[in-house]
Amino acid sequence: MSAGIEVIEVIEVVRAGALTTVQDEGRFGHAHLGVGRAGALDAPSARLANRLAGNPVGAALLETTATGCAVRPSRAVRVVVGGAPCRVTVDGRPVAWGAAVHVPAGAVLDAGPAAYGLRGYLAFAGGLEPEPVLGSRSADLLSGLGPPPLSDGDVLPLGPPPQTGAPPAAAVPWPGVPAELVLPVLFGPRHTWFTPAALHTLTTAAYRVSPQSNRIGLRTEGPALARARQGELPSEGMVLGAIQVPPDGRPVVFLNDHPTTGGYPVVGVVPEPALAAAARVTPGTAVRFVLTRR
Repeated sequence: MSAGIEVIEVIEVVRAGALTTVQDEGRFGHAHLGVGRAGALDAPSARLANRLAGNPVGAALLETTATGCAVRPSRAVRVVVGGAPCRVTVDGRPVAWGAAVHVPAGAVLDAGPAAYGLRGYLAFAGGLEPEPVLGSRSADLLSGLGPPPLSDGDVLPLGPPPQTGAPPAAAVPWPGVPAELVLPVLFGPRHTWFTPAALHTLTTAAYRVSPQSNRIGLRTEGPALARARQGELPSEGMVLGAIQVPPDGRPVVFLNDHPTTGGYPVVGVVPEPALAAAARVTPGTAVRFVLTRR
């Protein structure tokens, strides 16, 4: 090879899985342009995976959904598979989940289906470096910004290996997957659009995670919330964690790929720190909304 020609190292997607996307910490400050945040839904798990790989916490990595994925790096690389626990192999040989492992050039790392929980993270030393859009490499499924969801045969550029030494190899605790999702709720801004009985129902009834949930919102199954007012609002701004109530009356908790505006009333808001757990639970998980004042 001629001197001076830059070699771009990549990972090749061998098995894309049900839904695998590139994510980082998201794009901020563009809601007034109609551009949402995106970014890793389970931010604590994504940050921990990056730390164990020796990366800055905001480096781009892969977020998998339920079925995992398999990749082949063109250079030897340190990889951490975290988030939802799963079986991990390198060329068919079992390796550690939740810790840094060495993957030789050309070997296939396979993160299998989640044993429990929903979303997993694959962090590569040096991070992934697809072209950033508005300062982020995150895929936004609603707007279509960022890299599209991965397909078999896709390739993604790898960043240069970190200059620091290998990160600690000791085992670390990973965030757990709750058997029941308990979400604190602050009422407003449109809770007066619902009857007092509906507000009581929201904070006392049993709901379940709907299979229709996705990165845009966690949809619920359970009792409908009755309106005190009919009609619809003019579109207004929507925030992360907003609990919007569509015409069927079942609450939807907006997650990272949510729309920046909407016309259905928002009965309350789930504070952002509680939303990571919503990224981990599978359809059918029990959900309780608990009124809080902070």
